[in-house]
Amino acid sequence: MEQKQPIRVAQIVGKWVGGGLEAFLMNYYRNIDKEQIQFDFIVDNDSLNLIPKDEIEALGGKVIEVPPYQHVFSYIKELKNIFKENNYLIVHSNINALSVFPLYAAKKAGVPIRIAHSHSTTNKKEWKKNLLKCVLRPFAKVYANEYFCCSEHAGRWLFGDKLFESGKVHIINNAIDVNKFSYNEDVRNKIQKELNIENKIVIGHIGRFVAQKNHEKVIDIFNDFHKNNKNSILLLIGDGPLKDDIKQKVIKLQLEDNVLFLGQKENINEYYQAMDLFLFPSLYEGFGMVMIEAECSNLPCVASTEVPKIVKINENVSFVNLFQDLDVWTSNITDVLMKTTRKDKSTEISKAGYSIQDETEKLLTLYKTMIDER
Repeated sequence: MEQKQPIRVAQIVGKWVGGGLEAFLMNYYRNIDKEQIQFDFIVDNDSLNLIPKDEIEALGGKVIEVPPYQHVFSYIKELKNIFKENNYLIVHSNINALSVFPLYAAKKAGVPIRIAHSHSTTNKKEWKKNLLKCVLRPFAKVYANEYFCCSEHAGRWLFGDKLFESGKVHIINNAIDVNKFSYNEDVRNKIQKELNIENKIVIGHIGRFVAQKNHEKVIDIFNDFHKNNKNSILLLIGDGPLKDDIKQKVIKLQLEDNVLFLGQKENINEYYQAMDLFLFPSLYEGFGMVMIEAECSNLPCVASTEVPKIVKINENVSFVNLFQDLDVWTSNITDVLMKTTRKDKSTEISKAGYSIQDETEKLLTLYKTMIDER
């Protein structure tokens, strides 16, 4: 008897920049039953050279490059051709307000299941980006007939209260491999030794160097904390367009010996172990998956109030308003540092709904239900 082929889902990624969205997609892709569902990743051809193409192809998926959305007519034309040629039953767009473009192409190509997925929100400080989002937001759901989001906050922002409260918007948790992120003393010692940061107070931040992640504030907070804690070190993991600006700020504050720029890391789970506190003063977040990763090893966290409160699983998570004085931030850091003992919290993270193994089963069931209904 002929082997039944898996259903291929076109995952619209946009620019692949190695951020939280890509981590989300790869977490689900690595764990989904590939005999039933396969992912094809459709990415802009001006993406950074960070796409794990070899891994994707080894798992049976494809990486398909298209013109960037800024070339909107060629972008839509190319997508329409790709959707028709591959006979996709599902197009799953992960680019928030920009989903209007790929989902329009999907409808024109006759794709029956068109998912708009809200992964983020917006912030008035990024006014140019915000303007585009606000213009396109009402159209994001026009060509969609299924709706996903990473949190209630993100779902209400993109789809509106009425649609969210109708029960038609599915929350897909930003789940992780809890075993990978659980606390490991040996890994902690190994990374601290590699970085020569033993016997230091290690504050960490993971995120792209873009306005949303608010690295300016990260440096200001650390600088204030460091004045009274000279044995403190800041680890910055990630890359991005604002990295050089932040490096200049560090030099200006004479913190070069205390701030380590570690770049992009494949094994970020190991770097969480080496930290003593995770600092996350984002301007906005649809969810904030890094917080869940940090909490899996009971790493204390201090985040801005712009991060959805749903990410608080452990007691040692503190939220501070971005407009509060620096001493409020540093006192919160001191408080959670003093009362926290590192230990494995993977069971609690799983119970809260963030185990990738459990959540992948839910996504698989959703895909299959959508197909059966049509």
